[in-house]
Amino acid sequence: MLKFTIRRLLVTFPQLVVLSVLVFILGSLMPGDALSGMIDPNIPAEAIEARREALGLNNPWYIQYRDWIVNMFQGDFGRSIFHQRPVVDVIGDRMWNTIWLSLLSTIFIYVIGLPLGLISGRYNDTLIDSAITGYTYLGFATPTFIFGLVMLWIFGYNLGWFPTGGTVSPGLEQGSFEFFISKINHLILPSLSIALIGVVGTVQYLRSGVIETKQKDFITLARAKGVKTNVLYVKHVFRNSIIPIVAFFGYEITALLGGSVLIERIYSYPGMGQLFLESISTRDFSVANVLILIYGFLAILGALLSDIILSIVDPRIRIK
Repeated sequence: MLKFTIRRLLVTFPQLVVLSVLVFILGSLMPGDALSGMIDPNIPAEAIEARREALGLNNPWYIQYRDWIVNMFQGDFGRSIFHQRPVVDVIGDRMWNTIWLSLLSTIFIYVIGLPLGLISGRYNDTLIDSAITGYTYLGFATPTFIFGLVMLWIFGYNLGWFPTGGTVSPGLEQGSFEFFISKINHLILPSLSIALIGVVGTVQYLRSGVIETKQKDFITLARAKGVKTNVLYVKHVFRNSIIPIVAFFGYEITALLGGSVLIERIYSYPGMGQLFLESISTRDFSVANVLILIYGFLAILGALLSDIILSIVDPRIRIK
């Protein structure tokens, strides 16, 4: 497994290089640059041009790309022109917000999805199964941003149960118990918005696995030996049905880290997703490029993590 992990990580490097080149090419094709829209019209054109020259914005994309790669290997990921801060600091401020949002969303997905999938598969072709599968079909057909807007309108604006934006209420002392509770309260609604749509795949995979597993010979044998139904489903059926879900765990957690862009925008949640949209709209490519590389690395890491977890859960699979 160690050789497999090292081999996959080595393959990651050229993939990230290709991704970074494509990002730079596409960025160079977009009109304007990081100074567009931020320039005082009263400043002389010569001063503006001198500023662009000093920042290297007049250089061809391949020269800018070379300089960026060289600086990155020296630990310098660039400076955000829009925020006037190092890129690492700008992303670092937002990264933990996205991590907490993704972790809570993952918890909600499995806390909700695993029981629903097991119940739906155990009582397939019944009224409760029809209700659960009906919800999953609705979830597949509903875009996440539409569902997020509906959740925000109902539970945020109409009922007022949850905050409608931000990560913490103003005026609270950082590190206090009230600060922590406010953080959780601001996380619940966007996390549920992600989870209640993201759960549909987990439910469908588990339902199909349970229906298939409970018809196998070893389950029939366990029934004949008098194993109690609840024990049979929890220890035997569920354990063998969860393998497809475990196989996609790495993909799911990394997809949540990189895929909460629209939800963060809807809830004005200052995470990496919202930062990515801001960096694109302001032509702040020094930030956007690093974020895209992070998302690309997460996707590759998710595939690796899924392979490793699957080999641990299913002893029949051996990774060498």
